[in-house]
Amino acid sequence: MDWLDRRFEITARGSNIRREIGAGFATFLAMAYITVVNPSILADAQMDFGAVFVATCLAAALGTLAMGILANYPIALAPGMGQNAFFTYTIVIGLGQPWQAALGMVFVSGVLFIILSVLPVREWLVNSIPRDLKRGIAGGIGLFLAFIALQNSGIVVDNPATLVGFGELGTLGPALAIVGFLVITALSYRGVQAAVVIGMLGVAAIAWLTGTATFVGVVSAPPSIAPIFMEMDLAAAFEISALTLILSLLLVDLFDTAGTLVAVAERGNLLDQDGRIPGLRPALLADSGATTVGAVFGTSSTTSYIESAAGVEAGGRTGLTAIVVGVLFLMCLWLAPLAQSVPPFATSAALLFVACSMLRSLADVDWGDLAISVPAVVILFAIPMSFSIADGIGLGFISYVVLMLLSGRIRDCSIAMIVISVIFLAKFALL
Repeated sequence: MDWLDRRFEITARGSNIRREIGAGFATFLAMAYITVVNPSILADAQMDFGAVFVATCLAAALGTLAMGILANYPIALAPGMGQNAFFTYTIVIGLGQPWQAALGMVFVSGVLFIILSVLPVREWLVNSIPRDLKRGIAGGIGLFLAFIALQNSGIVVDNPATLVGFGELGTLGPALAIVGFLVITALSYRGVQAAVVIGMLGVAAIAWLTGTATFVGVVSAPPSIAPIFMEMDLAAAFEISALTLILSLLLVDLFDTAGTLVAVAERGNLLDQDGRIPGLRPALLADSGATTVGAVFGTSSTTSYIESAAGVEAGGRTGLTAIVVGVLFLMCLWLAPLAQSVPPFATSAALLFVACSMLRSLADVDWGDLAISVPAVVILFAIPMSFSIADGIGLGFISYVVLMLLSGRIRDCSIAMIVISVIFLAKFALL
């Protein structure tokens, strides 16, 4: 195994092969919920559940393998939470676009991300957006996912007088969603790496035993990917109305990737002496390439997962950890019946926990600077209230530029922020 050690610098990074394999299992268990949650969300866009399950596994596997082989980082990829919500609830349901058009937009955003990963433009774009606005975006997407989870579980329902209200919490579905969420949180607090999977499957098992949901099996041949494979509508992606949507997809992917890479590399002591990530370009190319390939397969944007920190905490330091995760995602292809058996209120429990995790970023917002903290809060509230990630980001960016102008600090506002805000303003005024 000396060649493996040399290829991935395992000993040089203070690890060993057994530890890398164990770390791969830890990361996979921490993020395996996406194989159920992503098809469930995209099914709301009228996409075939089984086909999306296959696309999810393939996109995650190939993206993660590319990250391990090309960049040698212990970081796993999969269709992102937040991106899939934007795909379904903003582009398809909110704006009435066919899911084929949405896939075309994902593909174009992936190609643009590849170009930006090769050119220095990516660093310029990411660095030009204030960190607190990025934190507001993460928090806003977290609230958005929480709202979706509460809806899907029946905890929150329509109310003609107040728009929303509590559902029948005493019924089994909402009650199990709440119990599942609490179990996942408790297990996570105790350091159980598979907390989300255990909680979700535990709720599903109760639902099967009580007849609330139907158990259809565990193992079978992978479903056909044909209903969604290569079905993206590229022509629709080049319409003017798609510009801000593609920009939003690109920005969210950029922020997710940059934040995850820095956070995981810092936890694993993989940053250089200047605090930068060595070999960043291959990692970005693996991430952006996974989004493009994922769109071809038929799923929303693929991105680096913060759950990779679970593997780093378990000792993973090299790309071998990522390769183990990628192989496990390929093995998941034969578990489609189990994924289809998990009811919506079980996935809602997992989704609500993920939403809570995303809100942690708000703790670091500079609340004393109103010109920055207020736009962050605008994004935080506007995303779930408008039921649109794009509109929420746009309103926050516009408010930031206006407040910087009115407070006499326009020189502190980057050209990129001004340009992006003008694009969003034109979108609100004309579309």
